[in-house]
Amino acid sequence: MADWLQAEKDGGCTLTLHIQPGAKKSEVVGVHGDALKIRLAAPPVDGRANAALIEYLADRLGLPRSALELKSGQSSRRKRVAVSAAPADVEQRLGTV
Repeated sequence: MADWLQAEKDGGCTLTLHIQPGAKKSEVVGVHGDALKIRLAAPPVDGRANAALIEYLADRLGLPRSALELKSGQSSRRKRVAVSAAPADVEQRLGTV
């Protein structure tokens, strides 16, 4: 399992992410230390980047937004997101760059 992905006891997982807001387009770019790096087209203003992150991850994972929760890093580039999906599915959908 990837360093940026942690399995949870409830069958879900937690993602450790490094976010780069204000990019030209939203995309997964690879690994940044022990985190998955994601570029977001949204600016880091008034929580717009956080909302865009949840929207992007939900679309990429094929899940409703309610299946994702920003656990930490609301005002930081380093974020932890809880996902109500199997770790293997998440790794398969996000791990390929």
